[in-house]
Amino acid sequence: MTARVEDELRRLAPRVLGALVRRHGQFDACEDAVQEALIAAAAQWPRDGVPEHPQAWLATVAERRLTDLVRSDAARRRREDAVAAEPAPGTASDHDDTLALLLMCCHPALSPPSQIALTLRAVGGLTTGEIAQAFLVPEATMAQRISRAKARIKSEGIASADPERMPTVLHVLYLIFNEGYTATSGPELARADLTQEAIRLTRTVRALRPGDGEVAGLLALMLLTEARRPARTDPDGELVPLAEQDRGQWDRAAIAEGVALVERTLAHARIGPYQVQAAIAAVHAEARTADETDWPQVVALYELLDRLAPNPMARLSHAAAVGMAQGPQAGLALIDELEDPLAGHHRLAAVRAHLLELAGDRAAARESYRLAARRTSSLPEQRYLTARAERL
Repeated sequence: MTARVEDELRRLAPRVLGALVRRHGQFDACEDAVQEALIAAAAQWPRDGVPEHPQAWLATVAERRLTDLVRSDAARRRREDAVAAEPAPGTASDHDDTLALLLMCCHPALSPPSQIALTLRAVGGLTTGEIAQAFLVPEATMAQRISRAKARIKSEGIASADPERMPTVLHVLYLIFNEGYTATSGPELARADLTQEAIRLTRTVRALRPGDGEVAGLLALMLLTEARRPARTDPDGELVPLAEQDRGQWDRAAIAEGVALVERTLAHARIGPYQVQAAIAAVHAEARTADETDWPQVVALYELLDRLAPNPMARLSHAAAVGMAQGPQAGLALIDELEDPLAGHHRLAAVRAHLLELAGDRAAARESYRLAARRTSSLPEQRYLTARAERL
């Protein structure tokens, strides 16, 4: 199968699945039908050429497969009339149901891990094995998670594509990206497949909702953050902190696209948390060196973010920025206020260690670095934090 055909099938699959689920409501059966249609396309299109209307071709084949699946199951025979009443083969439109499918995968009855798994499976097109590998769980465990999610949606009823669930969709995409950018556990610092998939899906949502400022903000945030990935590790794969990164390795095209999105969105859309986080990332991206970072502006943006969406992790970043703008003691005073909401989190100990080091308290910084290393389950972070402690 050629790369062009593969890309086209990956783009169209969620559209066709979303349309089938919206019309028939049988998630498992619709997914099986679409998979068979994709297999048929993968066999025929490289040989015969891509059809003039590829989405309609896939939808027609998937409809036929779904009809066969329904007829083969005696328990579902009563649904035949509903299936037969659908438009005849060849009348499928090019309407894009990807967003409706995303909204369904982010059904409020599902837990965030289930929403993420189902989104990657149904919309992202990843196999169950690929998703399991990305999150370091056995394939059987991930298969059960996805199966339970589908069953839960079936029992709860497939909710309509309520646009009020868009914040949940964006949060799920954000979680996918974050897990890819800094893996919560395992031997690798990052998983580029997840970050790239999150960006691809967010681009899709952006194309469907071009006027949504928060969608644009999330895409900008991802682009500006992912632009730094080439410099985040040294040749041995060890973590390189932002202040020490070779900014010449940053992806300038991604930065330019991200900054342009931020500038356009902040000028015209109602401001939201993702736009503010993207603006913070833009400040870092536009600084030629770490010393040229406009820390007072970063502090002001974090204060705005706290007013829009109070969050202890954002407050921790604000404390770190205050430490850079106003001195480490000012930042440490703010960190003390976060002991309860972030108790046991390795980032709290890591930021405290950094500010203690800047303040000249080497012994306390060393202990905080060691504490942070014990608390994280990411092996690259453990090595980095332990090395920082040993250096003191």
